[in-house]
Amino acid sequence: ALEELSTRLPGLAEAMEPENPGMHTTDTVDIDVVISGEVVLELDDGSEVQLKAGDCVIQNGTRHAWRNRTNEPVVIFVALLGAERKNP
Repeated sequence: ALEELSTRLPGLAEAMEPENPGMHTTDTVDIDVVISGEVVLELDDGSEVQLKAGDCVIQNGTRHAWRNRTNEPVVIFVALLGAERKNP
């Protein structure tokens, strides 16, 4: 699975946090649209947002994780736009 992940989504495996499964941060602007199903978006501060079909999220390098807490599959359209993180 890791080999397939590295081939299909280069750099994503390196963004994952082994000590916090599912949590990750990328230097991208992410446009996410839930096509079907329900999913929970967990944010850096521990807050959670439940998203359903038709909901849209735009993230700017946000540390987050996706959690499917149902028995049904979730389909999410995701567009990642490369960005450069600026340090204040």
